[in-house]
Amino acid sequence: MVDSLRADKQYRIGLVGDKSSLVPFWELFASLGNERVLAQLGIKAMALHDEAPPGSDFANTLGLPVHPGWRQMLESHPDLNLVIETTGREAVISQLRKGLPLSITLVERGAASFFLRLLSSDQMWVACKIDLLHTQTLLKGIIDQLKEEIVLADGDGLVLDCNKAALESQGLPKSDIVGKPLRNFFRVPEGLNGNFVGLPPLEHALATGEAMEATLAHVDAEGLLHYTREYVNPIQGEAGQRTSYLCIRRDITSRTQMEQRLQQSERLASIGEMSTYIAHEIRNPLFAIGGFANQLLRTVGEPAAREKIEIIIEESKRLDSILKSILTFAKPVESNGLSDLNQIVRDTMELMGMACENLSITPVLVLTDELPLVKADAELIKQCLINLVKNSLEAMPTGGTLSVRTSLHAARVILEVDDTGQGIAPDIRDKVFSPFFSTKGRGTGLGLAMIKKILDDLGGTVELSSVPGEGTRVALHLPPQLAVAKQEADR
Repeated sequence: MVDSLRADKQYRIGLVGDKSSLVPFWELFASLGNERVLAQLGIKAMALHDEAPPGSDFANTLGLPVHPGWRQMLESHPDLNLVIETTGREAVISQLRKGLPLSITLVERGAASFFLRLLSSDQMWVACKIDLLHTQTLLKGIIDQLKEEIVLADGDGLVLDCNKAALESQGLPKSDIVGKPLRNFFRVPEGLNGNFVGLPPLEHALATGEAMEATLAHVDAEGLLHYTREYVNPIQGEAGQRTSYLCIRRDITSRTQMEQRLQQSERLASIGEMSTYIAHEIRNPLFAIGGFANQLLRTVGEPAAREKIEIIIEESKRLDSILKSILTFAKPVESNGLSDLNQIVRDTMELMGMACENLSITPVLVLTDELPLVKADAELIKQCLINLVKNSLEAMPTGGTLSVRTSLHAARVILEVDDTGQGIAPDIRDKVFSPFFSTKGRGTGLGLAMIKKILDDLGGTVELSSVPGEGTRVALHLPPQLAVAKQEADR
């Protein structure tokens, strides 16, 4: 019985009535959908019960064959298996019940109207479903094209859905993310406060129901520092209750780097202006202090006094050294030379070999053969390498491994210095290239800042990666000398 109810029987329908009932009945059918829907209904022909000959206009208006009687309709369409009576008159219904063969089902006007209303609702539901699926596909396509990570979470912070960028960021299928706490994937970085005070955006939104945004930073597996901007916006239901949260994450590392470079340029411009004032207003008095202190040292014989004068001389020399560093830093780097990077590395590491041995540090050189010459004076590159090696030695007071590598990648000659030292804390990572910033408690804090300035002036870049407790890697990306440029310079 169940199988017979579910059987997909194809009906071939004939309509029986008069002119006043057939036309509105057919228009009701036609209003349900397009030609495909009407074809699925299976209406094949119409018949007039009063045996009156149909007018030509009547037949043309309906678009179906119209027969002068239901018997003629059955003769012309022997495959009909269902007849719908459209007038509701008892005499016509009685006549059809007696005359129709048992293989043909008779449906009266009232029952036909009931099923038509059901069909109308069904067709409307299908149309709405198609529109909804189209809108959903369009919206998903747009959201998946965005580079930002977009996640929808429920009122408890559990993931409801996410876009393609979020899946690619996590490297997980959607089934492993949906239903899990969002914070399992949008992790709060340890040791970094970002640019906000208090709870991170998601926790703040869950606790207060208010929208929140903040800049967060994290270090990846390679020790590179990334900045992301996180936005969390509560979504309210019709009654005003919080039903879900829209969370967006945008990678702003490149933008932050550009902002830092702009700030660095502004600081360098200020230092350049200040250095002129320092050279004029401080260096001359400093020279006089050193000169008179040396004269006093030659005339004073008391040991205590001589010791104090020697301190004055040493401090004046230290101030003069700092002043020279500032003037050198402010001065634009000019370089027209060409250098063999591998030879610079060999000479420098031979010079620093004794320092490495005294600290039980093992130097490792990995030099790529047939490197192109770099567009820089050898002394500038040597200065940068010595500063990097010194920093690495100071980061490994109990010994370790110092690796110096050269390579060629993406049209850049790369010099890498890699140590197994203490690493750099994430919260000061973006400050180490700032002028006068130092964690050593001594020196001018211009070492890394000078390296970055030299590379910027040469048209190169500096890349730093560090994992606290595991070590630090600094890579200098230097511009190579192109054959075309060399030929033009020789002309």
